[in-house]
Formats: sequence, C-alpha cells, structure tokens
Amino acid sequence: MTVSLRPHPTVAGSKVLAYGAARGDRTVPNEELVGPIDSSDEWIRQRTGIVTRRRASAEVGVADLAEQAGHEAIEASGVDASQIDAIIVSTISFPYATPSLATLLGAKLGSPAAIAYDISAACAGFCYGIGQADALIRSGSARHVLVIGAEKLSDFVDPADRSISFLLGDGAGAAVLGASDVPLVGPTVWGSDGENWSTIRMTGSLTDFRDGRTPWPTMEQDGRTVFRWAVWHTAERIRQMLSEAGLTVDDIDVFVPHQANMRIIDELAKQLRLPESVVVGRDIAETGNTSAASIPLATHRLIQEGAARSGDVLVQFGFGAGLAFAGQVLVLP
Repeated sequence: MTVSLRPHPTVAGSKVLAYGAARGDRTVPNEELVGPIDSSDEWIRQRTGIVTRRRASAEVGVADLAEQAGHEAIEASGVDASQIDAIIVSTISFPYATPSLATLLGAKLGSPAAIAYDISAACAGFCYGIGQADALIRSGSARHVLVIGAEKLSDFVDPADRSISFLLGDGAGAAVLGASDVPLVGPTVWGSDGENWSTIRMTGSLTDFRDGRTPWPTMEQDGRTVFRWAVWHTAERIRQMLSEAGLTVDDIDVFVPHQANMRIIDELAKQLRLPESVVVGRDIAETGNTSAASIPLATHRLIQEGAARSGDVLVQFGFGAGLAFAGQVLVLP
C-alpha cells in the first residue's frame, strides 16, 4: 500500500525582524597583550587593524552574553518570547559538551519548549544559523526563530601565542527571524574545505588534556594560509550569493564579512569592486575577532550608529575553522 502524507504548510520566505548584541565587559588595548608575544601596539594595528578588543570578566560566561543578546533581539522584534519556536546557537566556547546552550537559553529567555540546538561552525556559524532558520520558516516548521552567535574565546587563549591570541574577543550577537510574504533572506551559499581542517585548530583535545598529554587546549592558526584562502575563495562565493539572489554588486548597501582581520576585509571590498557608497562593517577595530558573534555584532553596531538603515541590502559572509563558510544576502529590518 502506498501512503500519501499531507504536505507541510509552506511560506514564501523569511525576514530578519531585529538584532541584539552583547560585548565583553572589559576593554583590552593592544598594550595589555604585547609583552608575552614580544610585539607592539603598532605591529598589531598594522597586521590586523585591531586597536582594542572586548573580553569578559571571569564571572561572565558565554551563556550570560548569549542571554543578553537574545533578550535584546526578542524585545526589539516585538515578538513575545513564548512565540519563539526555535533557538539556534552557534558557539565553540560553551564549556559543556551537553546539554546545549540553546536549551538553557530557551528556559532563561522564556521559550522553554522551543526547538533548541547548538551548531559548531566557528566563524561561519551565525550564517549557518541564518540559513537553517530561513529553511525552518519556509518549510512551515517554525514561525519565529532566534539565531545567536556567542563566544567567550578568552577562555581558550594562550597569551604567548603569536598566531591568534591577540585577535580574539568575547561577545554575542543575535537575530530574530520571522515569516515573510516575499523572501527577504536570500539563498544561503555554504560549504567547507576539509582539506584545510587543521588550519585553524585547538592545540590538543580534551581527552589529551584529561590524560595529561597536553596542557589546557587553546586556539592557534596558520595565519598566512587563512589569509590567502579568505582572499582567493571568499569573493567568488559572494558573487555566487548575489547571482542566486538575483542581484549585482551595485545593489549592495551594506557589507559585513566575518571580522577576522581588517586587511582581509579591505581586500575583499577591493576584489568585489564595491561602490564607495557601500557601508563596510569594521567592528574588529574595537571588538576583536569574536568568531560566530562577529557578523551580528558588526551589523548591530552599524544599525545603532545609523550607518545601516531599514530596507538596506546587506551581504554577510562568514569563514573560519573547518574551513567552513556560509553567507546570505538579506534586507535589514
């Protein structure tokens, strides 16, 4: 016997309703970090564009940052917390392998029955989350979705590491998405380059640490490889995103790539031949690299400062450990 099931109700598309943000409570200037890496403020500025980064105090956890950002996004969206059907959190720094940070946030934010799960896609994670939220909404599986990128990377920093330690900051960025009569979130372009799996990595595993084979695992990277990969591969994917959304570079109002390095951001803008009118997110200068939180934090700052406005076309693209990448074109709320 052939069984025919009733199809899921579907909607035309999704849209971002609002953003929220939280940054570490401490402002850490370059001068505070240069001793262990035998460097200087000028060297860090020239290499990365970072002047300060935000880091959280010992008593502030990644869950606290995520809760603050999520609460702001829900409040700004006009949606009651009980109407959030799904919570997706991208993080690589929540100190519990299980249960998920998303389920904890569901209880804290007033959405305890929501679909809730974490994803581990590092710096591409927020865009992975937006892609999944868009799919959940379009399929009819959820009406409102909260996406959060949250990191406390300072817990995984070796102060003497010259490859990445001075880049990293702490923070959380969030967005609430809802159903839309017309698509205001474009197709997600995403994937990975597993051949470069170890380019951005931990110095050891938790089981190695448990068994005394390695010290506490911290972050490190092959900076030159990351820079070359980002410059040569990312622009091509962004052009693909624009094409699949039916747009061209001339339609872009706001460009927010992952806040990895100011030189990468500037080189991408150059390769894409962005018009001078395009507003480019450069939150890295004051916040540092916050991995999954970097894109929503940079977007939130531009909105708060009035540089990005309602109805603007935003191009966002994340890339990082894995090497995982993802991005979308969307219309700002």
